[in-house]
Amino acid sequence: MAAYRTQEKLSHTDSDPQLADNEAYALDERRRAALAEVDNAKFSWFHVKVCMVAGVGFFTDAYDIFAINIASTMLGYVYGHRFALNSSQSLGVKVATPVGNVFGQLIFGWLADVLGRKRMYGIELMIIIVATFGQAVSGNGHAVGIIGVLVVWRFIMGVGIGGDYPLSAVISSEFSSARIRGRLMTAVFASQGWGQLAGAIVAIIVVAAYKTPLLNDPYPVLNHVDYMWRLLIGLGCIPGCVALYFRLTIPETPRFTMDIERNIVQAAQDVENVLSTGKFYHDPDAVVRKAQTPRASRRDFIAYFSKWENGKVLLGTAYSWFALDIAFYGLGLNSSVVLTAIGYASPSPKSTHDAYNSLRNICVGNIILSVAGLIPGYWVAFLFIDSWGRKPIQLMGFILLTIIFIIMGFGYDKLTATSPARGAFVFLYCLANFFQNFGPNTTTFIVPGEAFPTRYRSTAHGISAAAGKIGAIVAQVGFAQLVNIGGTNHFVQHILEIFAFFMLTGIFSTLLLPETKGRTLEDVSNEDQRGFVQGVAGPSPLQNTSVSVE
Repeated sequence: MAAYRTQEKLSHTDSDPQLADNEAYALDERRRAALAEVDNAKFSWFHVKVCMVAGVGFFTDAYDIFAINIASTMLGYVYGHRFALNSSQSLGVKVATPVGNVFGQLIFGWLADVLGRKRMYGIELMIIIVATFGQAVSGNGHAVGIIGVLVVWRFIMGVGIGGDYPLSAVISSEFSSARIRGRLMTAVFASQGWGQLAGAIVAIIVVAAYKTPLLNDPYPVLNHVDYMWRLLIGLGCIPGCVALYFRLTIPETPRFTMDIERNIVQAAQDVENVLSTGKFYHDPDAVVRKAQTPRASRRDFIAYFSKWENGKVLLGTAYSWFALDIAFYGLGLNSSVVLTAIGYASPSPKSTHDAYNSLRNICVGNIILSVAGLIPGYWVAFLFIDSWGRKPIQLMGFILLTIIFIIMGFGYDKLTATSPARGAFVFLYCLANFFQNFGPNTTTFIVPGEAFPTRYRSTAHGISAAAGKIGAIVAQVGFAQLVNIGGTNHFVQHILEIFAFFMLTGIFSTLLLPETKGRTLEDVSNEDQRGFVQGVAGPSPLQNTSVSVE
């Protein structure tokens, strides 16, 4: 007769509360040791890889989002009435992406907490690649015009871009050590600046390449501009295709494996492997001893965020991002309008030569804005984010942006009256871009990726980012409805005054946030980490599992 002593041992162990408590204590200690190893790890090639893989996605995102600045002018030359899209068409192609962002941020943010960061990472990039290519080959049909087709594709692209925000933020924060986490996340986010600059550079190259064919077009038909915008948008596929393989092969974060999959033994092995070799190995035959830790559920979510100390953080991150994006996207997606309003580009070309000069000036203007304000702002933030801290930088940014927009709005008439005054206006515009990035645009991305527990980190980041994109939608709809009140671009000065008001409100929402500089993610989450593992479940890998036959 065969007797399986293993089964007896397992049954005895599971019914022995003291042994279970000892094992829970051991797993809790192992969890804290693994987290400490991640938090204290030295900067390594693996951190560079994470930064590059996540950063290329943000490069692609920014290129695709802000290339529409220039492409919308080109679309107006080809498909618009009197060389311009009407307000509804212009609003549609610009607002479709932020609307898609909201859905992508909420859906992918939630799925990354449920299914895992690794399983979702790369899917959003596939959506971006397909939708970008779809835009480039769009055409008119009997049932629907090209602008309608572009709006649909840009919405789908927006879903993919939206998914990139919580996934990249959470992956970069959960793999980073505490002392460099701010710089690593800032470097990822700063890729946006390079993406915006690349969009303007590609545009000016495309415009220069088609100069002769454009000048030979039979005015007012500008056929070759149709080639320009398709190339400009379509080339956005390339960096996404390059990054796709690396996204699909990035390892799962140890924090997800520990706190959501509740497999602490596997997570501890992953930490050791990832930090030493940059790779991870999963043994499908390994016996899994799941820890009993706080689990995500609707009831637990409400219980956690109903505490003011936690709820105020989500309110602060969400509203700060909302207020910031009203100005950031209000300016960023309408830089061509602003450049035209101050006389830097021709709103209605009178010849093919005018059309070429106008497109070239808009491209040059966007390059100037990127180089003078956007890119330096990101990298100055990179230098100070782990020494000054997130909260002081965000407060400083909102305060200075309030002042700058007040000057630009209330002094608009004098700042656009003469050529030297317009130079001062462009300087203030660049200064606003600088302090958006050396300020709340960077910190609103970083803090939600740090301030919440692992089981809700991606979801809460998605909620915060979605609030920001709602701000972008409000800005776009408001800009489109208000900008031409009283005449073409006559309301720009009042829009700048409105931006100043929202920057002022951002100061108060920043006061709700904790300072996360140098703190571990678990410390910031406001949850007691001692005794975080409350028990164990399943067969123990520590027990003798040999079988004897009598």
